[in-house]
Amino acid sequence: MKAIIFGASGQDGFYLSALLKEKGYNVVGITRQSNSLTEISDYTSVDELIKQHKPAFVFHLAANSTTSHEALFENHATIATGTLNILEAVKRNSPITKVFISGSGLQFKNDGNPIKETDPFEARDAYSVSRIQSVYAARYFRSLGIKAYVGYFFNHDSPLRTERHMTKRISEAAKRIAVGSNEKLAIGDIDAVKEYTYAGDIVRGIWAIVNQDKVFEANISSGEGYSIKEWLEQCFSLVSKDWQEYVVANPDFVSGHKQLVSDPTLIFSLGWRPEVSFEELAKLMMK
Repeated sequence: MKAIIFGASGQDGFYLSALLKEKGYNVVGITRQSNSLTEISDYTSVDELIKQHKPAFVFHLAANSTTSHEALFENHATIATGTLNILEAVKRNSPITKVFISGSGLQFKNDGNPIKETDPFEARDAYSVSRIQSVYAARYFRSLGIKAYVGYFFNHDSPLRTERHMTKRISEAAKRIAVGSNEKLAIGDIDAVKEYTYAGDIVRGIWAIVNQDKVFEANISSGEGYSIKEWLEQCFSLVSKDWQEYVVANPDFVSGHKQLVSDPTLIFSLGWRPEVSFEELAKLMMK
Protein backbone atom coordinates (compact mmCIF):
# COMPACT_ATOMS: atom_id res chain seq x y z
CA MET A 1 0.00 0.00 0.00
CA LYS A 2 1.30 3.41 -0.97
CA ALA A 3 0.52 6.99 -0.03
CA ILE A 4 1.94 10.18 -1.52
CA ILE A 5 2.35 13.33 0.57
CA PHE A 6 2.97 16.64 -1.14
CA GLY A 7 4.43 18.97 1.46
CA ALA A 8 6.01 16.16 3.47
CA SER A 9 8.60 18.41 5.12
CA GLY A 10 6.10 20.57 7.02
CA GLN A 11 4.84 19.76 10.50
CA ASP A 12 1.63 18.20 9.16
CA GLY A 13 3.54 16.16 6.60
CA PHE A 14 5.92 14.92 9.29
CA TYR A 15 3.18 13.70 11.63
CA LEU A 16 1.05 12.31 8.81
CA SER A 17 4.00 10.37 7.42
CA ALA A 18 4.64 8.84 10.84
CA LEU A 19 0.97 7.89 11.19
CA LEU A 20 0.81 6.28 7.75
CA LYS A 21 3.99 4.29 8.34
CA GLU A 22 2.55 2.99 11.61
CA LYS A 23 -0.43 1.76 9.60
CA GLY A 24 1.78 -0.09 7.15
CA TYR A 25 1.87 2.36 4.23
CA ASN A 26 4.87 2.97 2.03
CA VAL A 27 5.05 6.77 2.08
CA VAL A 28 6.36 8.73 -0.88
CA GLY A 29 7.16 12.17 0.51
CA ILE A 30 7.44 15.05 -1.96
CA THR A 31 9.22 18.22 -0.89
CA ARG A 32 10.92 21.02 -2.76
CA GLN A 33 14.08 20.40 -0.81
CA SER A 34 14.47 16.67 -1.34
CA ASN A 35 12.79 15.86 -4.66
CA SER A 36 13.87 17.63 -7.83
CA LEU A 37 11.99 15.31 -10.17
CA THR A 38 8.43 16.09 -9.08
CA GLU A 39 7.16 19.66 -8.93
CA ILE A 40 3.53 19.93 -7.90
CA SER A 41 2.90 22.84 -10.27
CA ASP A 42 4.13 20.79 -13.26
CA TYR A 43 1.42 18.48 -14.54
CA THR A 44 3.74 16.14 -16.43
CA SER A 45 5.81 15.25 -13.37
CA VAL A 46 2.71 14.81 -11.16
CA ASP A 47 1.12 12.62 -13.83
CA GLU A 48 4.22 10.42 -14.00
CA LEU A 49 4.31 10.10 -10.22
CA ILE A 50 0.68 8.99 -9.96
CA LYS A 51 1.06 6.65 -12.93
CA GLN A 52 4.13 5.04 -11.38
CA HIS A 53 2.80 4.51 -7.86
CA LYS A 54 -1.00 4.31 -8.22
CA PRO A 55 -1.30 5.12 -4.50
CA ALA A 56 -4.21 4.43 -2.21
CA PHE A 57 -4.02 8.04 -1.01
CA VAL A 58 -2.61 11.37 -2.12
CA PHE A 59 -2.38 14.15 0.48
CA HIS A 60 -1.88 17.72 -0.71
CA LEU A 61 -0.41 19.68 2.20
CA ALA A 62 2.02 21.84 0.24
CA ALA A 63 1.76 25.62 0.61
CA ASN A 64 3.58 28.71 1.74
CA SER A 65 1.44 29.44 4.79
CA THR A 66 1.37 33.20 4.46
CA THR A 67 -1.39 35.60 3.47
CA SER A 68 1.14 38.01 1.98
CA HIS A 69 0.30 39.30 -1.48
CA GLU A 70 3.95 38.75 -2.44
CA ALA A 71 3.26 34.99 -2.35
CA LEU A 72 0.35 35.30 -4.80
CA PHE A 73 1.90 33.41 -7.71
CA GLU A 74 3.77 30.91 -5.55
CA ASN A 75 0.62 29.89 -3.70
CA HIS A 76 -1.44 29.86 -6.89
CA ALA A 77 1.05 27.46 -8.45
CA THR A 78 1.36 25.25 -5.37
CA ILE A 79 -2.18 25.24 -4.01
CA ALA A 80 -4.53 25.88 -6.94
CA THR A 81 -2.57 24.50 -9.90
CA GLY A 82 -1.15 21.74 -7.72
CA THR A 83 -4.66 20.63 -6.78
CA LEU A 84 -5.75 20.51 -10.42
CA ASN A 85 -2.64 18.56 -11.39
CA ILE A 86 -3.17 15.94 -8.68
CA LEU A 87 -6.87 15.49 -9.37
CA GLU A 88 -6.45 15.21 -13.14
CA ALA A 89 -3.52 12.79 -12.77
CA VAL A 90 -5.58 10.64 -10.42
CA LYS A 91 -8.57 10.71 -12.78
CA ARG A 92 -6.42 9.58 -15.72
CA ASN A 93 -4.19 7.05 -14.02
CA SER A 94 -5.65 5.85 -10.73
CA PRO A 95 -9.31 6.82 -10.24
CA ILE A 96 -9.67 4.68 -7.12
CA THR A 97 -7.07 6.82 -5.31
CA LYS A 98 -8.47 8.98 -2.53
CA VAL A 99 -7.24 12.59 -2.56
CA PHE A 100 -7.03 14.88 0.47
CA ILE A 101 -6.74 18.64 -0.09
CA SER A 102 -5.90 20.92 2.82
CA GLY A 103 -8.08 24.00 3.22
CA SER A 104 -8.07 26.83 5.74
CA GLY A 105 -10.40 28.64 8.09
CA LEU A 106 -9.01 31.82 6.57
CA GLN A 107 -10.93 31.27 3.34
CA PHE A 108 -14.32 31.75 5.02
CA LYS A 109 -16.22 34.93 5.78
CA ASN A 110 -15.39 35.63 9.42
CA ASP A 111 -17.99 37.54 11.41
CA GLY A 112 -16.49 36.59 14.77
CA ASN A 113 -18.66 33.52 15.28
CA PRO A 114 -17.45 29.90 15.10
CA ILE A 115 -16.93 29.09 11.42
CA LYS A 116 -18.92 26.25 9.84
CA GLU A 117 -18.11 24.37 6.64
CA THR A 118 -21.34 25.74 5.16
CA ASP A 119 -20.36 29.38 5.74
CA PRO A 120 -19.64 31.41 2.58
CA PHE A 121 -16.11 31.81 1.28
CA GLU A 122 -14.46 35.21 1.23
CA ALA A 123 -11.28 35.98 -0.70
CA ARG A 124 -9.73 38.42 1.77
CA ASP A 125 -6.14 37.79 0.69
CA ALA A 126 -4.03 36.08 -1.96
CA TYR A 127 -3.79 32.89 0.10
CA SER A 128 -7.58 32.56 0.35
CA VAL A 129 -7.96 32.99 -3.41
CA SER A 130 -5.88 29.86 -4.03
CA ARG A 131 -7.55 27.90 -1.24
CA ILE A 132 -11.04 28.70 -2.53
CA GLN A 133 -10.10 27.74 -6.08
CA SER A 134 -8.73 24.38 -4.89
CA VAL A 135 -12.00 23.56 -3.10
CA TYR A 136 -14.04 24.20 -6.24
CA ALA A 137 -11.63 21.97 -8.15
CA ALA A 138 -12.16 19.21 -5.60
CA ARG A 139 -15.93 19.57 -5.90
CA TYR A 140 -15.75 19.40 -9.67
CA PHE A 141 -13.64 16.25 -9.71
CA ARG A 142 -15.90 14.74 -7.07
CA SER A 143 -18.73 15.11 -9.57
CA LEU A 144 -16.58 13.05 -11.96
CA GLY A 145 -16.31 10.21 -9.48
CA ILE A 146 -13.02 11.05 -7.73
CA LYS A 147 -13.06 10.79 -3.95
CA ALA A 148 -11.67 14.24 -3.19
CA TYR A 149 -11.75 15.31 0.45
CA VAL A 150 -11.14 18.79 1.89
CA GLY A 151 -10.10 19.39 5.48
CA TYR A 152 -10.30 22.99 6.69
CA PHE A 153 -7.45 23.69 9.11
CA PHE A 154 -7.42 26.30 11.84
CA ASN A 155 -4.36 27.20 13.86
CA HIS A 156 -2.48 24.12 15.02
CA ASP A 157 1.01 23.79 16.39
CA SER A 158 3.81 21.48 17.45
CA PRO A 159 7.47 21.72 18.42
CA LEU A 160 8.21 21.50 14.68
CA ARG A 161 6.84 25.00 14.06
CA THR A 162 9.34 27.72 13.13
CA GLU A 163 9.53 31.11 14.80
CA ARG A 164 7.66 32.56 11.83
CA HIS A 165 4.63 31.51 13.86
CA MET A 166 3.67 33.48 16.96
CA THR A 167 3.00 30.40 19.09
CA LYS A 168 6.54 29.11 18.57
CA ARG A 169 8.09 32.58 18.83
CA ILE A 170 6.57 32.99 22.28
CA SER A 171 7.54 29.54 23.56
CA GLU A 172 11.13 29.89 22.33
CA ALA A 173 11.48 33.37 23.82
CA ALA A 174 10.16 32.11 27.17
CA LYS A 175 12.77 29.34 27.18
CA ARG A 176 15.57 31.79 26.42
CA ILE A 177 14.34 34.21 29.08
CA ALA A 178 14.28 31.36 31.59
CA VAL A 179 18.05 30.99 31.20
CA GLY A 180 18.90 34.67 31.40
CA SER A 181 17.86 36.47 28.20
CA ASN A 182 16.53 40.01 28.67
CA GLU A 183 14.91 40.20 25.24
CA LYS A 184 11.59 41.86 24.58
CA LEU A 185 8.81 40.31 22.52
CA ALA A 186 6.96 42.71 20.22
CA ILE A 187 3.39 41.50 19.84
CA GLY A 188 0.42 43.17 18.21
CA ASP A 189 -3.00 42.24 19.54
CA ILE A 190 -2.62 39.97 22.58
CA ASP A 191 -6.41 39.68 22.81
CA ALA A 192 -6.76 38.04 19.37
CA VAL A 193 -8.33 34.59 19.76
CA LYS A 194 -7.44 31.49 17.76
CA GLU A 195 -7.25 27.73 18.24
CA TYR A 196 -4.23 25.95 19.68
CA THR A 197 -4.54 22.36 18.51
CA TYR A 198 -1.72 19.82 18.34
CA ALA A 199 -0.62 18.95 14.79
CA GLY A 200 -0.37 15.27 15.73
CA ASP A 201 -4.07 15.33 16.55
CA ILE A 202 -4.89 17.13 13.30
CA VAL A 203 -3.38 14.37 11.17
CA ARG A 204 -5.51 11.81 13.00
CA GLY A 205 -8.45 13.95 11.88
CA ILE A 206 -7.20 13.76 8.30
CA TRP A 207 -7.07 9.99 8.61
CA ALA A 208 -10.60 9.91 10.01
CA ILE A 209 -12.10 11.86 7.12
CA VAL A 210 -10.42 9.93 4.30
CA ASN A 211 -11.53 6.62 5.73
CA GLN A 212 -15.26 7.19 5.27
CA ASP A 213 -17.46 8.09 2.32
CA LYS A 214 -20.22 10.31 3.73
CA VAL A 215 -18.42 13.54 4.66
CA PHE A 216 -16.11 15.06 2.05
CA GLU A 217 -15.51 18.52 3.54
CA ALA A 218 -15.02 19.20 7.23
CA ASN A 219 -13.25 21.47 9.68
CA ILE A 220 -10.44 19.49 11.27
CA SER A 221 -10.17 21.55 14.40
CA SER A 222 -10.86 21.74 18.12
CA GLY A 223 -13.35 24.59 18.28
CA GLU A 224 -11.59 25.84 21.42
CA GLY A 225 -10.34 29.41 21.27
CA TYR A 226 -7.67 31.04 23.41
CA SER A 227 -6.13 34.50 23.29
CA ILE A 228 -2.46 35.19 22.66
CA LYS A 229 -2.42 36.58 26.21
CA GLU A 230 -3.50 33.18 27.54
CA TRP A 231 -0.72 31.49 25.56
CA LEU A 232 1.79 33.97 27.00
CA GLU A 233 0.55 33.26 30.50
CA GLN A 234 0.73 29.51 29.96
CA CYS A 235 4.27 29.45 28.52
CA PHE A 236 5.80 31.94 30.95
CA SER A 237 4.18 30.26 33.96
CA LEU A 238 6.07 27.09 33.06
CA VAL A 239 9.36 28.93 33.63
CA SER A 240 8.05 30.97 36.58
CA LYS A 241 8.33 34.30 34.79
CA ASP A 242 5.93 37.24 34.43
CA TRP A 243 5.25 37.65 30.71
CA GLN A 244 4.33 41.32 31.17
CA GLU A 245 7.96 42.14 31.94
CA TYR A 246 9.06 40.89 28.52
CA VAL A 247 6.28 41.85 26.09
CA VAL A 248 5.97 45.20 24.32
CA ALA A 249 3.30 46.42 21.95
CA ASN A 250 3.94 46.29 18.21
CA PRO A 251 2.11 49.35 16.84
CA ASP A 252 2.77 48.35 13.22
CA PHE A 253 0.86 45.08 13.50
CA VAL A 254 -2.71 44.96 12.24
CA SER A 255 -4.60 41.76 13.04
CA GLY A 256 -6.64 40.25 10.22
CA HIS A 257 -9.25 39.07 12.70
CA LYS A 258 -10.18 39.30 16.37
CA GLN A 259 -11.22 35.67 16.47
CA LEU A 260 -10.61 32.66 14.21
CA VAL A 261 -12.40 29.70 15.76
CA SER A 262 -14.28 26.79 14.18
CA ASP A 263 -17.40 24.77 14.73
CA PRO A 264 -16.05 21.17 14.72
CA THR A 265 -19.43 19.43 15.12
CA LEU A 266 -19.15 17.61 11.79
CA ILE A 267 -15.69 16.10 12.31
CA PHE A 268 -16.63 15.18 15.89
CA SER A 269 -19.57 13.19 14.45
CA LEU A 270 -17.00 10.95 12.72
CA GLY A 271 -15.56 9.96 16.09
CA TRP A 272 -12.46 12.14 16.07
CA ARG A 273 -11.54 14.58 18.82
CA PRO A 274 -8.22 16.20 19.72
CA GLU A 275 -6.43 14.55 22.64
CA VAL A 276 -3.75 17.11 23.53
CA SER A 277 -5.08 20.02 25.58
CA PHE A 278 -4.03 23.67 25.42
CA GLU A 279 -1.97 23.21 28.58
CA GLU A 280 -0.35 20.01 27.31
CA LEU A 281 0.55 21.66 24.01
CA ALA A 282 2.33 24.44 25.89
CA LYS A 283 4.36 21.85 27.79
CA LEU A 284 5.29 20.13 24.51
CA MET A 285 6.37 23.42 22.97
CA MET A 286 8.38 24.37 26.08
CA LYS A 287 10.40 21.16 26.25
